[in-house]
Amino acid sequence: MAKAQSMPNRDYNASVLNKRMRGWVLAGSVTLFAIVLLVLWLAPFAYMVSTSLKTQQQISDPTSPLWPSAADQFEYEGQSLDILVVPVNSENPAWHDVNGDEFQDAGEASVEPGVYTLALVTPGREDGVFVNPADPEAGAIHWIGRWRALEADWQFAPQWANYAEAWELPSRPFTFATLLLNTFAIAFFGIIGTIISCTLVAYGFSRFRIPGKGFLFLLLVSTIFLPRIVVTVPTYALFVRFGWVGTWLPLILPHFFANAYNVFWLRQYLMTIPREMDEAAMIDGAGPLQILWYVIVPQLMPAIITVALFHMVFAFRDYFEPLIYLSTRPELQPISVGIQQFNAIFGQRPALIQTVALMGLVLPVLIFFLAQRAFTRGIVFTGVEK
Repeated sequence: MAKAQSMPNRDYNASVLNKRMRGWVLAGSVTLFAIVLLVLWLAPFAYMVSTSLKTQQQISDPTSPLWPSAADQFEYEGQSLDILVVPVNSENPAWHDVNGDEFQDAGEASVEPGVYTLALVTPGREDGVFVNPADPEAGAIHWIGRWRALEADWQFAPQWANYAEAWELPSRPFTFATLLLNTFAIAFFGIIGTIISCTLVAYGFSRFRIPGKGFLFLLLVSTIFLPRIVVTVPTYALFVRFGWVGTWLPLILPHFFANAYNVFWLRQYLMTIPREMDEAAMIDGAGPLQILWYVIVPQLMPAIITVALFHMVFAFRDYFEPLIYLSTRPELQPISVGIQQFNAIFGQRPALIQTVALMGLVLPVLIFFLAQRAFTRGIVFTGVEK
């Protein structure tokens, strides 16, 4: 009887173990797939960082490693010699110069077979004279082979001076610091206008009874699908009549009149705030603006910070409008346009091009990490209606 009862228990334990194994395999597969996607997604960024720390010699050498390195060199008799990786074997023999001007025969080679890092003293056509940096007193080494096919001895050496050079090198009529300051100023004033205007419009759509409010909101949201290129020409003509071309006004003032995307975003968040809080404030004698300032805005802060981050990213990425409105005033251009001048200057130096691009990413990435918690809250709660 006991034996008959133990059989179902064994089957049950085996079934539970199989389910756990399948769960572990599934979880491991999903994790591995996510890691592969993350590596592929970060590969361009890793390439940018690595290239920005390389020397021009390493970039032009196809045999150089992927990480930032510099070809090792050795000072010998007042000369800076390149250190190469030299294989010594029966096909590429090497021996010491012990007779002064004449080398020993190949059959009397005194260099043991192996792979050596030697400094090239005298390059020949099908041979070369080397010296061992570890033991230069041993004399010259004659090696038979094509020294041009030898690989350099690369040592990890990030070139942090690339960042200092890119920062200090002027590009008339601006420097990189000027571009960064211009971008920050445009983004800052644009964020103020976006937050004020979009918050007021979203507050009106979510809290007030307006005739035709549904149609007006639908009309506002439909402008998201309007191609930007359609309104470019009439908008440019309007700003020309205002005399704003060549200033920051076309890039800042339009954001003080709200935009559909941010209004929709803030309205959805406002719908999650109970109206009972508004009614309690009204009983205490608060007006609509006081309710907005003292009741709504503190709870709306995660969504406001999210809108500010989105606009900051937009200001750093916007290229077309600054290009057409500030083409005659390059000293006012933001980093998205002015960085093209740096690309032209550093056209033959890819390391500095990647350096400038990476420097342009520092400020928005830093701000994003500082506001990450509020940004995540704004993403999670927006669209969740209580």
